[in-house]
Amino acid sequence: MPSRLSAQLDQLDLTNLTNTATLHATPYRLARMAKPVNIYDAKTRLSELVDRAASGEEIIIAKAGRAMARLVPLRAVHERTPGRWAGDVTIARDFDAPLPADLLAAFEGSDD
Repeated sequence: MPSRLSAQLDQLDLTNLTNTATLHATPYRLARMAKPVNIYDAKTRLSELVDRAASGEEIIIAKAGRAMARLVPLRAVHERTPGRWAGDVTIARDFDAPLPADLLAAFEGSDD
């Protein structure tokens, strides 16, 4: 038996690029989902769709009426700050020393 959500998804018009549909994902919350854009329109209007995604909108791209891909904004990349773990991490002096023969054999899978 198809769910109410899947029935609503099947009825979405895939040609309109601007309207959104509010669907009941569960009885407890609402999910706001953008109407899918068919792949031909996505190829034709890629620059516009990228601008919309960059502004925070999620774009669903469909092929033959089925959602195939999602265009979303990139998450901000935080620059790493050198020395943040200074004093919290210590490396033993023998960190890069050769392993004992029995331990090395276990890692290599040999029976020596």
